[in-house]
Amino acid sequence: MEAEPVQFLWRRYEERLEPARRTVARFVGADPRGLVFIPNATTGVNAVLRSLRLRPGDELLTTNHDYNACHNAVVETARRWRAVVKVAEVPFPIRASDQVIEAVLKAVSRRTRLALIDHGTSTTGLIFPVATLVRELEGRGVDCLVDGAHAPGMVPVNLTRLAPAYYTANLHKWVCAPKGAAFLWVRPDRQKDIHPAVVSHGHNTPRPGYSSFQDRFDWAGTFDPTAWLCAAAAIDWMARLLPGGWRRLRQKNHRLTIQARQVICKALQVPAPCPQQMLGSMATIPLPEPYQNIPKSGRIDREQLRLYDEFRIEVPFYRFGRPERRYLRISAHIYNSLAEYEYLARAISVL
Repeated sequence: MEAEPVQFLWRRYEERLEPARRTVARFVGADPRGLVFIPNATTGVNAVLRSLRLRPGDELLTTNHDYNACHNAVVETARRWRAVVKVAEVPFPIRASDQVIEAVLKAVSRRTRLALIDHGTSTTGLIFPVATLVRELEGRGVDCLVDGAHAPGMVPVNLTRLAPAYYTANLHKWVCAPKGAAFLWVRPDRQKDIHPAVVSHGHNTPRPGYSSFQDRFDWAGTFDPTAWLCAAAAIDWMARLLPGGWRRLRQKNHRLTIQARQVICKALQVPAPCPQQMLGSMATIPLPEPYQNIPKSGRIDREQLRLYDEFRIEVPFYRFGRPERRYLRISAHIYNSLAEYEYLARAISVL
């Protein structure tokens, strides 16, 4: 690209972008004409929310498990339109996925216009029952914006069957594409109203064979599309790592997550906060009582800093719930082994 940017970005751009788009669309069970690349899932959430036209008193629904950046986008959208933010209180620890459905549907009213639903929650590591939620909410006239930031590569995704109004996700997490590879998928009946954050050439430069939705998003000014173009190669390469491809890889990561959680919960003498059926390749684990009720001392908790500085272990520490409780979250991918989580359990015991 740097050697010949006009050749790369102008003459050859579409012929490189389209195979990547088709591979990603096939991977998530989507029509490629409804899928556009974006830098990250937060950008996708913002594109949808900031394209909405609301009336004062309309309601935007989210949950207490949402991602902070996306929550901020909901709040800002509501402020601009004098709308109302409603937060469904999903319990954690949690006994069953039915509690997610109950909490979300209880918060719906006749003024609810859109619900932001996580496919996999970042802080608590839960897989939400998105198929049921989408069906129930859409049946009540509520559009669903699914934040699938962690989902592709961790759990099966089929957008044709799921059919929310909007779905956005990252490819730099479980798919292991470069940072900056993400996508937004919009159902055909909603595409004409969704615009990118940056208005650029695509708004008045249609291309034969492309939807106007793709035209608006595909070219947002001069930038480096390398991460997007690498997404297909990442999907194909990961699929070849194990016999059985992605299905086997997801199963292996899930099993390791369950085993790792058991090891750490036993070492810390804490209960598992959710059934294993609600997990993908991440698990959030409560810290024992000596680690609770400790005020924040900085942007990163002291224990997380020590784990990295002294043991070269990186796991995020979180504070969640009312009353606030402290947790750590583990993730498992093909490059991890159970011995690493046993090492983590020993390291925590001496912090």
